[in-house]
Amino acid sequence: MTADHLAAGQSGVPGDANLADLRTGAALAHAVPQPATNQLRRNLRRFLVGNRLNLAGVIIVLLFLLLSLFGELISPHDPFQQDITGAKLLAPSWNHPMGTDELGRDIFSRVLTGTRVSLQVAAVVLGFAVVFGTCVGAIAGYLGGWVDEVLMRITDMFLAFPALILAIAIAASLGRDLRNTMIALSTVFWPWYARLVRAQVLSIRERDFVVAGQSLGLSGPRLLFRHILPNAISVVIIQLTLDVGYAILSTSSLSFIGLGAQPPSPEWGTMMSTARNYFRDAWWYTTFPGVALTLTVFAFNVLGDGLQDALDPRSGHQ
Repeated sequence: MTADHLAAGQSGVPGDANLADLRTGAALAHAVPQPATNQLRRNLRRFLVGNRLNLAGVIIVLLFLLLSLFGELISPHDPFQQDITGAKLLAPSWNHPMGTDELGRDIFSRVLTGTRVSLQVAAVVLGFAVVFGTCVGAIAGYLGGWVDEVLMRITDMFLAFPALILAIAIAASLGRDLRNTMIALSTVFWPWYARLVRAQVLSIRERDFVVAGQSLGLSGPRLLFRHILPNAISVVIIQLTLDVGYAILSTSSLSFIGLGAQPPSPEWGTMMSTARNYFRDAWWYTTFPGVALTLTVFAFNVLGDGLQDALDPRSGHQ
């Protein structure tokens, strides 16, 4: 709704005409995003067919998602079964495509199973971080004042520490366990979403359609969660896609130093931590879990960069 509509309402225009103006303003506000939707479709189409690297990232991500769901079903061996016949540290072969470890376990089966572990951890960590961080940022940005000040100072307390160092400190204090690793990583990821969403809400709440909604008497929660946050979701999706790779990498890093998943878990970081003792004699032991980790992080980073071009209106694409 524009200032002219308000001025007309205050200058003696009949109530029905004023209500019609309000409805017209609201209708126009809802009609504004339509061209943006068409632009989004064009950008998404270009994202999928116009850039082969983006398409490769999508294919790799889908592949790892499928492996996380069905990896154990297609594993040729039990990932926890030790071989007592002397088949230890065997080089890659037809029977063991990625070789065996120091206990005779099939590395290929363990890498497949580790895909589920890594993606599950990332899903839990980022699920909490996105929900909690978005709520904190949305409330702070919309209410402002002392609420914004208090919430942002608490957020700044977490951001004052290097993320990985803080995660190590939390994980070490809670104990060496994958669950504690997820708690530690969730603690260091949510402040970034709080800051990101707050900035978006501060910008969106001044737009015409929000002012029109307030004039129509819409409640604050309804405006925030049904009108403001949906317009801020694109940047959250972009950040979420980029953070999947970082969450997996951080999980493997904590496991590598002994603070995450513990043996005999097939988590990639744990596998590489054990494999470093056999690097000279069994190159395949560290190589294949490392390649799986690298491909996953690479694919999600490529996907995030491509989505940024498609969803961010400031990217400058036409």
